[in-house]
Amino acid sequence: MDRMICVHGHFYQPPRENPWLEAVELQDSADPYHDWNERITAECYAPNGASRILDSRGRIERIVNNYSQISFNFGPTLLSWLSEKSPETHAMILEADRIGARRFGGHGPALAQAYNHMILPLANRRDKRTQILWGIADFRHRFGRDPEGMWLAETAVDLESLDLMAEEGIRFTILAPRQASRIRRMGGGAWKDVSGDRVDPSMPYEVRLPSGRTIAVFFYDGPISRAVAFEGLLADGRRFADRLLGGLSDRRNRPQLAHIATDGETYGHHHRHGEMALTYALHEIERMEGVGLTIHAQFLEEHPPTHIAEVFDSTSWSCVHGVERWWTDCGCSSGMHAGWNQAWRTPLRNALDWLRDRLADAYEQKGERVLRQPWEARDDYIRVVLDRSDRVREEFLGAHRREGTSEDDEVAVWKLLEMQRHAMLMYTSCGWFFDEISGIETVQVLQYAGRAIQLGRDLGIEDLEGPFLERLSAAKSNLEEQGDGARIYERSVRPAMVDLNQVCAHHAIDSLVEPEGESDRIYCFSSEREATTRFEAGKAVLAIGRTRLQSRITREWAVLSHAVLHFGDHNIQAGVRGFRGEEEYEAMIAEVREVFSRGDLPEALRILDRRFDGVTYSLKSLFRDEQRRVVRRLLQATLEEAEAGLRSLYENHAPMIRFLADVGTPPPMALRASAEFVLNANLLRILSAPEPDLDRLETALDGAMRERVPLDRGSLGLEVARNLEALLDALRKRPDDLPTLRRAARLAILADSLPFEVDLWRCQNLFYRWAEEISSWRRGRVDREGEEREWADLFRSLAEKMAVRVE
Repeated sequence: MDRMICVHGHFYQPPRENPWLEAVELQDSADPYHDWNERITAECYAPNGASRILDSRGRIERIVNNYSQISFNFGPTLLSWLSEKSPETHAMILEADRIGARRFGGHGPALAQAYNHMILPLANRRDKRTQILWGIADFRHRFGRDPEGMWLAETAVDLESLDLMAEEGIRFTILAPRQASRIRRMGGGAWKDVSGDRVDPSMPYEVRLPSGRTIAVFFYDGPISRAVAFEGLLADGRRFADRLLGGLSDRRNRPQLAHIATDGETYGHHHRHGEMALTYALHEIERMEGVGLTIHAQFLEEHPPTHIAEVFDSTSWSCVHGVERWWTDCGCSSGMHAGWNQAWRTPLRNALDWLRDRLADAYEQKGERVLRQPWEARDDYIRVVLDRSDRVREEFLGAHRREGTSEDDEVAVWKLLEMQRHAMLMYTSCGWFFDEISGIETVQVLQYAGRAIQLGRDLGIEDLEGPFLERLSAAKSNLEEQGDGARIYERSVRPAMVDLNQVCAHHAIDSLVEPEGESDRIYCFSSEREATTRFEAGKAVLAIGRTRLQSRITREWAVLSHAVLHFGDHNIQAGVRGFRGEEEYEAMIAEVREVFSRGDLPEALRILDRRFDGVTYSLKSLFRDEQRRVVRRLLQATLEEAEAGLRSLYENHAPMIRFLADVGTPPPMALRASAEFVLNANLLRILSAPEPDLDRLETALDGAMRERVPLDRGSLGLEVARNLEALLDALRKRPDDLPTLRRAARLAILADSLPFEVDLWRCQNLFYRWAEEISSWRRGRVDREGEEREWADLFRSLAEKMAVRVE
C-alpha cells in the first residue's frame, strides 16, 4: 500500500522527584490527585491504553490500546515513575510495542528519547553522548529490543547530536518542517530551498553527517499537527480522520506518508476525551480502501529515502528563533503574562554551565582515584539507575572500579556518579520553557543543582554554592517579592535539602506516632532499629532509640541516636545525633527516665536539648506526605470525639430532621451538619467492610436521599468503584460464581442510582475483557436451566450498567 498515515505522540512530563528523596511529593495544585504525574496518568496515559469506541447508544463497542496503533515515545524518567506508581499503565505501554511489532512488519511503534529532555544543541558533547546512551539503555531495559528511532527534546537538533545518535545505531528521528533547510534528489541535481515550512513532509530524507554516517529524518505535517494541538480538531473524530487523509495527495505518483507529531498529552489531558477522537479517527481510516496505518520505521524500510536534506542547526519545534527559548529572552513564552520578560534565562544557564564545568573538573580529578575511566563509568551508570540491586552494583564496580578501593571509596563512587546524574537533570528543558524563574519547573532544576552541590561538598570538593548563587543573583524575577535566582534558591532549595539526621528525625517521629506501622524503608533510605525505649506519663510520651540508616542511592550510612518527646496533640520535639557509644547512650536514657518519671517535662526537654546540641526537629520537619498522614493520626482521637458528638446530636433529632426534609424546610445548620457527617460516615463504613452488606447500603442511601443530605462524592465514588472492581476481578477468575454475579449486578444498579457519576473506567475495562473471554466458556458450564437463565439476565444487566455492548 502506497498511501499511509502515521500519528506520533511525544509523551513526557518533567521529572518531579524531590532530588533528596527520589519521590514525587504531594502537589496540592493537582488536587484531587496526589501530584501532576498521577493526574495526567488518569486523564491521558491510562485512557490511551484502553480507549473507547462507542456505538450510537453510547455503549462501549471496542476498547483499544492506542499506543499499538500509533508511533510514540515516552520520556524515560516518566516511564520510571509509571513503572512504580501505575504499573498497569506501564504494562499497557510495553505490551503496545509488542502488539504493534506484529502489526507493522516487525517494527515496534515505540521510539527512544534522549534521557532527561535536555536541549542537546546547548549541551557539551560529553553530555549529549551520555543522554543518548542513557535513553537507549532505558529503552532496551523496558522494551527488550534496540530502538530504531529516537525523539529529541523539543525536536532540538544539531548535526553533532544526529551523528552521535547514528553512531549508536539510531536510524531516524522526527523534526518540524521549519527545521528543513534544503533538499536535493540522491545521485545529483540542484539543491532546492525548502526553508519556511516548505518541505514536502510525505517522505523520509537522508541527512549526511560530518563523520560520513547518515540518518533518516521525517518532517511532520505542520498545519495538521497544529490543528490537533491548538485548533480543537479533536472535538470530532471524523473530522480528525478527514484532516489526516487530507495530508495525502492524488498529485503524488509515489508512496506517500501523511504524519503528524504532537505532545502525547494532547490526547486526553489538554483535550478531554482526545484519546477517543484518536481511536475513532484511526478506526475510520482502517476501514477505508487504499489507505493504511503505519509507523516511521516500517515506512522507512519499505520506502527508503530518495532525497537528501540539510537541516538548520540549533533549531526546535517550540521556538521560532531556534533554541533561544532555553537560554535567552527571545520573546517565546506562554503569552499569559503581559509585561513580563525572560531575561533570567541567560544568567540561569550561565550559572548552571559554570557549575557543570566545575563539577566535571572535580569528577575527573576525584573519579580517577576510584574509577578506571570516569566518563565511561558515567555512560554505563544508567544500568545502576535502572536496577540498584546488589548484583548490578557489584557487576558495575567489577567493570569500572580501580583495584584496592575500600568501602568508603565505594560510597565515593556512588556519590560521584550521582553528582553527575544531577548535573544532567538540572538541564531538563522545562526549567527555561515557561515565563518565570520562580515557577515550579525552574525551582526543580535548581533543586537538582543544589543536590549536585551538596554531593560535591560531601566529597570534599570546594564549596561551589557561594559562587553559584552569586551568578544566579543576576537572574531577576518578574515578581518583586521573589527577588532573584539566589533568593529563590535560598527560599525553595535550601529548605528542601535532606541529610541522614533529618531522615532519622522523620523516622523517629513517625515511629512514635505509629509504632505498629514502622517500616524499614523511608523513601530512598533503609532503616534498621537497633534499640528503643519508650516511657509514658499521662498524655506525654518519650521514645529514645538507636537506628542504622542507609541511603539506597549512595550507600552512605550512619548509626544515629534519637529521642522524641510528644506532649500531646501536635506538640512534638525530636533530637538526632551520631551514636557515641553504648555507655553514653545508656547514661542519656537513665538521666531522662528519672526526670520524665516524675512528670518534669520542661526539665526532660532541657536535657534533650543539651544532649542533642540544641538541634531539634518538630512535626514541621516531616516530609510532606508523611506529615499529613501523621497529622491525621494525631487528629484521630479528636475526630472520634467529634463524631460521637455529632452522632449523638443526629440520633436525638433524626425524626425532626426527616420531618423538616418532608415539608421542604431546611434544617438549622447544626442539624444539617450532623446529618451530613453521620450519614456519609455510615455509608463509608459499610463500603469499607471486606464484604459490604448491600441491604444496609441501600437503606443508608435511601435515608441520605430522603433527608436530602449532600453526599461525599469523591470518597463514596471511589469506594463503590473499588468494590465493583473486586467483584469483577473475582468473576474473571470464577465466571460461574452466581452469588458474586448477583452482588456485582446489584452494586452496579446502586452505582447507577447515585446522584453523581461514579468513575467506572477500570470496572469497564475489567468487564470488557471478561465479556471477550466469556462466550466460549459459557457453553455447557451451567447445568440447570433456571441458573442458566438467571446468569444470562444478570450478565446483560451488568453489561447495561457498565455501558458495554455485548452480543
